[in-house]
Amino acid sequence: MTKRQKKELKKIILSLVITVVSILWLKEIPTLYLSFLLCAYLIVGIDVLKKAGKNILRGKMLDENFLMSLATLGAILIGETAEALSVMLFYKVGELFQSYAVGKSRKSITSLMDIRPDYANLLKGNQELKVSPEEVKVGQIIRIKPGEKIPLDGIIVEGSSALDTKSLTGEAMPRYVFEKDEVMSGCINKEGILKVKVTKEYKESTVSKILDLVENASNKKSTSEAFITKFARYYTPTVVVFAILLAVLPPLLLKSANFSEWLYRSLSFLVVSCPCALVISIPLSFFASIGKSSRMGILLKGSNYLESLAKTEIIVCDKTGTLTEGKFKVQEVKTEKEEKDAVLRYAAMAESFSLHPIALSIMESYQKPIDSKKVTEVKEFAGKGVSAEIEDSHILVGNGKLMDLFNITYPKEKSKGTVIYVAKNKTWIGTIIIKDKIKEDAYQAISELRKNHIQKIVMLTGDQEEISQEVAEELKLDAYHASLLPQQKVEIVEKYNQELTKEGKLVFVGDGMNDAPVLALADIGISMGKTGVDAAIEASDVVIMTDEISKIVELMKLAKKTMTIVKENIIFAILIKVLVLILSACGFANMWMAVFADVGVSVLAILNAIRILWMNIQ
Repeated sequence: MTKRQKKELKKIILSLVITVVSILWLKEIPTLYLSFLLCAYLIVGIDVLKKAGKNILRGKMLDENFLMSLATLGAILIGETAEALSVMLFYKVGELFQSYAVGKSRKSITSLMDIRPDYANLLKGNQELKVSPEEVKVGQIIRIKPGEKIPLDGIIVEGSSALDTKSLTGEAMPRYVFEKDEVMSGCINKEGILKVKVTKEYKESTVSKILDLVENASNKKSTSEAFITKFARYYTPTVVVFAILLAVLPPLLLKSANFSEWLYRSLSFLVVSCPCALVISIPLSFFASIGKSSRMGILLKGSNYLESLAKTEIIVCDKTGTLTEGKFKVQEVKTEKEEKDAVLRYAAMAESFSLHPIALSIMESYQKPIDSKKVTEVKEFAGKGVSAEIEDSHILVGNGKLMDLFNITYPKEKSKGTVIYVAKNKTWIGTIIIKDKIKEDAYQAISELRKNHIQKIVMLTGDQEEISQEVAEELKLDAYHASLLPQQKVEIVEKYNQELTKEGKLVFVGDGMNDAPVLALADIGISMGKTGVDAAIEASDVVIMTDEISKIVELMKLAKKTMTIVKENIIFAILIKVLVLILSACGFANMWMAVFADVGVSVLAILNAIRILWMNIQ
């Protein structure tokens, strides 16, 4: 609970204690009894009265605060202080439920974004100065050492290396760069020393733009308005108009009508009209859904997102870690003369000294102990592969460029994915195909989402065109966009936003740091809790703790069932309310009958709301 929520809870408890003391021991002393009830009323209701007053001054008087204030003050004026207090207590309890469900505020995303560079190594003559990236100007030379973040965009003037681009593209595969290649800030230099000529100042660099996107994207998000506020917008003016007509018209039209009697009925009408069943059952329905979703391994950061999820029209997904497992695995070994196991063994031994994701995937697939003493003269060719002497044989493991470098004839593999060729003593002996595996539940999830009337399912990724196309075709997606940077993802999502209907919502699902800006921008951002980075989890509205994309289907079904229960409670409460209001207007229902009927409806609505906890979501 937040400090504010704890404070509200203390007020409710204090008010209840004073009320119980008043009823049990002070009822025989009218003046003291009334004073204590008024004190309890002000403790719990002063904030509502203040809000109503401020809204009247702003010209926004017809909300639930105005209705609650008018009805309860009206009850006090006609001598029904106990009823006024009970109605206000009901309202504040319901408000606390909603506050607790929605009120988990998002922490600052940028504090978790570790792509921000701390310094730049500026070269001035023979000197190397550690300066703030903001101080470096276009055209100056900076040096980037292994393990350091690239602080500014630029062009390599000396050196070659492998870059970890995961923070920008979301892809685990390193990118090899050489002289005259462009490099972007936010990447991490993994191997060699680079000298880079700066082409953009810090405020124009890639990392600065990404941080700016994350900080400001949430301002563009269309926030779902509290359901009860929208309901009150129509309900409150209707009730107030009827109350005024009830007080004024009968005395004007009927000679026998007494104005004070009809004013009493009008004020009673207002007391009866307080939507206690709604202000409690509606937040409670959402609150129960949040509890249900947490049992399902899904964390909702606010109840308002359930309403939005029920209106989802377009789902946009990241690829790596969302639709795919985000891990490289050997999918196939092709050979002609050698045994497949022998090809894999040579490749694993040659790569045994490397921490490269491809090397690790080959060793994981081999699954046997490697005697490193048998591996000598290991040499790495940046961006191509490795060579090694293994058991008196010269072994080459790498891509087509490595084979071409040693003039080795090999069958070119057309499979989409990472292709590794293995040669022994200058003769090709096999091909290893490595791919990122599609999650097992992704196929079913896409199929179920279509059955739930999702109009379009799109994939956005920083991966290569060929690999992205294969994944999109296999999952039968409506569209895909490959080789994207974070700002490009934002631009594409903004375009898809324009395809939505007036009530339609867009959901984005991702797990990487590069997804944080889009997660913050989308109507509902969903992140993966297991593999997702902190920035993505903090930027999202929903976190799937199990990383199963099929959970999105369950969540949408839960959202729709929740909204059905909310509508049931509204219809039931209003029908009973209208009946009691008619009886009250005709003088057949006194204040206590009205309050009893309202409490009864509230209890039934609450029971209907909490059944969400035991519902089977299929």
